[in-house]
Amino acid sequence: MAKTEPKLLESGTLADAISGHIRAEILTGRIKPDTKLRLEDLRSEFGVSWSPIREGLKRLVAEGLVVTEEPRGYRVATVSRTHFADIVRTRRLVECLALRESVQRGDDAWEADVLAAHHRLSKFEARRWRPGDYEEWETWHRTYHQALLGGCGSPILLQFCSMLHDMRDRYRRLFLTAREPDRNVGKEHAEITQAALARDVERASELLARHIDRTAKAILGAIKE
Repeated sequence: MAKTEPKLLESGTLADAISGHIRAEILTGRIKPDTKLRLEDLRSEFGVSWSPIREGLKRLVAEGLVVTEEPRGYRVATVSRTHFADIVRTRRLVECLALRESVQRGDDAWEADVLAAHHRLSKFEARRWRPGDYEEWETWHRTYHQALLGGCGSPILLQFCSMLHDMRDRYRRLFLTAREPDRNVGKEHAEITQAALARDVERASELLARHIDRTAKAILGAIKE
């Protein structure tokens, strides 16, 4: 892992900073699946005591990005078609529930957030893809999905959605980062937005489920056991 910058530990708790840094390293693929996380190395890198390191790792275990090993060891979770299929199935259930609630409960502020997020994303998706654009696209893509689900009124449901997004995103970064999202993705986002703002619960939910499954199919096709 790259040497941690001092500013990393200036905000939030030490455990938050440590888990956030390691999470980012895992999600971007800089720490590979099945890599052993050595506590001594982490302690040296972060320059802190054992307690915040263990607390940070426990949070990543709860998120499914890290697994425990005996005795008191940790390893980055491996990847497999079976695990990814489980993520997709659960994400479809949870996100469609959150979207249904958002469409039914969302107010004018929610509509404005969805419109703004979709506008930024659609402008990006309409332009010619350039080397290095993936990270920016991923930022706007995540912002759009967060806005879409943000009217559900349940912080717990949104937390689960965010966790599942991270778990799915790890697979996409590992297997599809080199590929430009095809233009049909932009069309799907537009259709979901239109149905959601029209308060068409059933159509919006169906379109989101198809959108999730379509991306999953591309990733599954790229995974080799």
